[in-house]
Amino acid sequence: MNTKVSVLGAGNVGATTAHLIVQSGLADVVLFDISDGVPQGKALDLAEARPLWNVASSIVGTNDFGDTRGSDIIVVTAGLPRKPGMSRDDLLHANAGVIRQVVSETAKLSPDALFIVVTNPMDVMTQISREVSGFKSSRVIGMGGILDASRFRTFISFELGISPEDIETIVLGGHGDFMVPLPEYTTVKGIPLKEFIAPERINELIHRARNGGAEIVALLKTGSAYYAPAASVFQMVKSVILDEKRLLPCAALLDGEYGIKGTYVGVPVILGRNGVEKIIELNLTDDEAAQFSKSAHAVREMVAIALSK
Repeated sequence: MNTKVSVLGAGNVGATTAHLIVQSGLADVVLFDISDGVPQGKALDLAEARPLWNVASSIVGTNDFGDTRGSDIIVVTAGLPRKPGMSRDDLLHANAGVIRQVVSETAKLSPDALFIVVTNPMDVMTQISREVSGFKSSRVIGMGGILDASRFRTFISFELGISPEDIETIVLGGHGDFMVPLPEYTTVKGIPLKEFIAPERINELIHRARNGGAEIVALLKTGSAYYAPAASVFQMVKSVILDEKRLLPCAALLDGEYGIKGTYVGVPVILGRNGVEKIIELNLTDDEAAQFSKSAHAVREMVAIALSK
């Protein structure tokens, strides 16, 4: 039996995620959305591309939660996108209700699934997803750190005029505004970043990475980023399906690691077939530890507000 991935939300992020999964041939896909005709139309378009991609993976579009039954992975992109001038925090109340509904419905139908949450504010929505589903924390994971790290790598590659493939980095903390980049753990083909770029310029690149989503929103004016977020989700899906055990920055529930307990926040994890198989603890400078603690505190505050509703 083929691996089954259900993508909740057929907007730009969801549809592009479905595109990447189908084109890879790794799994069959169910694309769900409440808008009648939208998931069906996008799924049919993708199905008609399969002969050109030489893949046999199936894709169906639906407005019926029942079609997600028996999913191995559920990707949650449902919710409102961020608009110009809107922070991820502004999305909190708008998206919390959506997440409660879609996770509640699908968790009952796929009790053995693994959730990957994308909807913003991502860290908070991941915590709500875990509370609603009742699943083990290792099987409810947030996508954010991969995207933040990819943005940081991109801006470093622009700065140095080299391939982003040769740049490695790790980020901690909440997604986006509260991300905590780690320049000490950032290298160019194994060479520390500080050998290439002055500290002041590194800080400027960090600022741009933190605001990467907002920069795209401002440019698009009527939308938000979706190619890089979908590619980030696909990297997680691939690591799970193929049991690659990649070391990736994801939002995971901490149980004392980094001095944080009971909060979802971005950390390096080993991601495999069983979800989060290990959380990696890094040695942080006092400044990095302070930033990380501040980030986790901000997430906790938003979670408390969301769960009180």
